[in-house]
Amino acid sequence: MDWSILNSEQRKAAQCTKGAILVTAGAGSGKTRLLTYRIANIIEQGINPYNILAITFTNKAANEMKTRLTNLISDTKYMWVMTFHALCTRILRENIDKLDGYNKNFSIYDDGEQNRVIKNILKDKDIDPDKYFKTIKYLISESKNNGLSLEDFSLEYRDVNNFELIFEVYEAYENHLKKNNALDFDDLLIKTRTLLLTKADVLEHYSRRFEYISVDEFQDTNKIQYELVKLLGSFHKNIFIVGDEDQSIYGWRGANISNIKDFIKDYDAIVFKLEQNYRSTKKILNAANNLISYNTNRITKNLWTENEDGVRIEKYIAFNESEEGEYVASTIKSLVDYAGYKYNDIAVLVRLNALTRNFEEKLMNYNIPYDVYGTIKFYGRKEIKDILAYLTAIANPDDNGAILRIINFPKRGIGDSTVKQLQNYCAVKDISMRNALIDLNNQDLPNQLINKLKPFGELLKKIIDFYNENGLQKTAEFVVEQTGIWQLYSDDNEENYNRRLNINELLNSIAKFVEENESNDLSEYLISISLQSDIDTYEEENNKVTLATIHSVKGLEFSTVFITGLEEGIFPVLRSGGYNDIEEERRLMYVAMTRAEKRLYMSHCRVRYLYGKREDHFQSRFWEEIFDEEEQSQRKGDYSSYRQNSKKTDDNYYKISATINTETDFVPKTHQQPTKLKIVSIDKNYTAGVKVKHKAYGIGTIMNINGEGNNALAKIDFEQVGVKNLILAIAPLEIVNE
Repeated sequence: MDWSILNSEQRKAAQCTKGAILVTAGAGSGKTRLLTYRIANIIEQGINPYNILAITFTNKAANEMKTRLTNLISDTKYMWVMTFHALCTRILRENIDKLDGYNKNFSIYDDGEQNRVIKNILKDKDIDPDKYFKTIKYLISESKNNGLSLEDFSLEYRDVNNFELIFEVYEAYENHLKKNNALDFDDLLIKTRTLLLTKADVLEHYSRRFEYISVDEFQDTNKIQYELVKLLGSFHKNIFIVGDEDQSIYGWRGANISNIKDFIKDYDAIVFKLEQNYRSTKKILNAANNLISYNTNRITKNLWTENEDGVRIEKYIAFNESEEGEYVASTIKSLVDYAGYKYNDIAVLVRLNALTRNFEEKLMNYNIPYDVYGTIKFYGRKEIKDILAYLTAIANPDDNGAILRIINFPKRGIGDSTVKQLQNYCAVKDISMRNALIDLNNQDLPNQLINKLKPFGELLKKIIDFYNENGLQKTAEFVVEQTGIWQLYSDDNEENYNRRLNINELLNSIAKFVEENESNDLSEYLISISLQSDIDTYEEENNKVTLATIHSVKGLEFSTVFITGLEEGIFPVLRSGGYNDIEEERRLMYVAMTRAEKRLYMSHCRVRYLYGKREDHFQSRFWEEIFDEEEQSQRKGDYSSYRQNSKKTDDNYYKISATINTETDFVPKTHQQPTKLKIVSIDKNYTAGVKVKHKAYGIGTIMNINGEGNNALAKIDFEQVGVKNLILAIAPLEIVNE
């Protein structure tokens, strides 16, 4: 085995094979290489692969480790390399019949099955599932992640609102699982722990078998997972964990950052630090180190690299979200056209998935291929599709699909049998469901059926009448309020928070459409949406910009990274009454920065439309924490409203308002790049009144042009999607000769 591939600290850790060992591995420091070499070293010393357990957090990571091990050693057949859930499933398949009421043919309920069971229990109790479902599901999962039994839950959560109801549903849910010989994903961990704690023969078998245990991404373990590691390693106590508390970003779903420090204390563990980074430039690493030094709950380390110094980190302060999107799109276009980058070298990262819509639109404007990674494209998100279904039902009386989507959403007591009777009646009478619903008094239907459908029919007619009097923009807001959709997501949790942001972003896009197209027509808007979501402008299937939330790209790396929306309240997220952890938000920023290899761009807006209104926004505290005083002084031109005399504390943070004229008719500009940007010669025939063709939007007419050369911005009225403002230097346009 070629030890020269490891650096000195990696080599020391890989050759230390006995006892409890912690490797705190900084971003891009080669931890996977270390893990595989250490396992290969143990096998070379004569240990049977059967006696080795390696735990990862994703199937992708497990498969990568297996592949690397196969390249180093010949025999890995009986080695267990798998996720926590796969490990527990295997143990349970062999032993669950030792627990009362279960057999080895148990089913595993995925998220959809779990949702179905809980909702059916609520229906059986004549309770609206939409009112309590998410709270109940969250509390069940939180309770199980904390290792609580049903009895423990009754003591721990008795002060929660509607506790009696929640407990009854939880108890019924557990009874259903047991009756059906089924487990949910949290149960896989819980039942395995129960087996190991209560069945001495099971514990002895596995703790004796696994002489060497390795755990990757230990900072992401929850309480139960740490207990499982301790139980499985209780005989030999050769436990090797790799983690980085600076990258612990899943506290909101149960990950316990204190597990790393507890491991050191519980085992008096040997600690190695991997601080050499193989991914990023010196400038990126220095900035990341500056940022993370503001956290106090961490093991001190300082990443360094032998990589090049690199170009400076680019900061951009946009007037609004539209200009921020133009900046990102034009920069990407320049990097690809003039600096030799490919689209798949580039990632655009957001803290909240509601922010992706603006970037999706701008990337499409300039024919830049992209994939939305780790989330659903904006117009495919459930809450957006639900609202659009209401609008579609207004615009198209014959669209029965839209009616079927909304007839019982939010829940209004219209069951499947009622819907089926209505469908059959409409088919016989050759009438659309919408027309039947808004005129129920004149339909030949049983009174019982009419009474069930009448409230929804009246709501539909109310919305249609409102649209006829008020137009698109006000009707969209009316739908959100009158249907109860907004109230449905009123509970303050991470999922509802994102759904509310998405709804606000939809309302923002509608307002923008109305303003730019001087049209309040619903049908025109729906046509423009269908084109934006359905037209595929990708030129190469595997060469696309990654547009993603930061959580979804942990473990990935890109040559160029854009971190957007760096504003207080957005990044870091600050929610009143919700889950707030500034140190975790800072770790998330650290993860985002250390995804970048060569270039890092950061941006924020002075004004942003959010929560249903346009407001001044203030720069994220992270900006000032990232750059040292020398860099700050070099960038004085970038600043308009920032805090002074920074101290290393979050409590002393304050903001100074910028004076912003939100009424200004702002014109986006093409932004200077680190590499020289070619001066583009704009076709002299681009003038007002000229017809042009866009690769995605089709035929349009230039209304006016502002600016010259690279800064020339055309306002174009497209026949199918309405008005778009496009930078002529990079827009995929050609003149149509009539």
